[in-house]
Amino acid sequence: MTDTALLSSPASASVAGLWSAAPAPPATAGPVRRYVRDTTLLIGRSLRMMPRVPERLADVTIQPVLFTVLFLYVFGSAINIPGMRYQDYLLPGLLAQSLAFGVIGAGVATATDFSTGVVDRFRSLPISRLAVISAQVFGQMIEQIIGLSIVVALGLALGWRPDLSVGTTIELLALMLLALFAFTWFGVFVGMCFKTSDAVQGIGFALMLPLSFLAGTFVPIEGMKLVPRKIAEWDPISALVAAVRHVSQGTDSHGSWQLEHPVAAMVLWCLLITAVCVPLALRRFARAGSR
Repeated sequence: MTDTALLSSPASASVAGLWSAAPAPPATAGPVRRYVRDTTLLIGRSLRMMPRVPERLADVTIQPVLFTVLFLYVFGSAINIPGMRYQDYLLPGLLAQSLAFGVIGAGVATATDFSTGVVDRFRSLPISRLAVISAQVFGQMIEQIIGLSIVVALGLALGWRPDLSVGTTIELLALMLLALFAFTWFGVFVGMCFKTSDAVQGIGFALMLPLSFLAGTFVPIEGMKLVPRKIAEWDPISALVAAVRHVSQGTDSHGSWQLEHPVAAMVLWCLLITAVCVPLALRRFARAGSR
């Protein structure tokens, strides 16, 4: 396909134009049906890329495995959590951390697709433009689910024993899917804001690593010094960690409002992130297509 085949939207195109597709012969399918079909096809393309580029799963598989083994067997003997085993304290935190670190993977994949011209080629095809960004989000969510499944399997093998009923299992799955959706949209938006995947990875680690360590993932927030404790009490990842731990282990946290009401705080954070990042990402995608 030559460069002259690439299409661009008019400069005044709005986010609503994302529903439109590039010029094509008349089709019998409606816009919604065409959007679902195109999104499914592009998600399939993303999944087929995983065996060819296995390093895309490194941040959601290798890193959590290393953290689990290091903190459980190297530091676990020196960390005392009153009233519970360290496995039961650590694994819910690692699940939440893996969700948060999905921002980096989604951002890197998005920046790579934009910088290498993949998105431009998709725009030249007779497919819904909204399907391009939707497939990016859902494809990244599937990759994250694969990584989380590995963390859960490893945790159970190493002695993690979640205290879950049928109801709390459904609640935990719903919360994690909501968090996946919100953080993936955040990552996709971040990936659109930078020209290279290296920039996204560097900035993502610089932001997410300290926030995840301050979130009570590995040690209780109550034992921190005053300044880091105050930051941790309102860290959005703290609400995520506390909510996963509360639902899976039945433990309570103390400090700020969001630690004492972690499930409600987590839902509010996810809704806020989604409400901010989705329109910004769609707007940026539409603007990129008008260039």
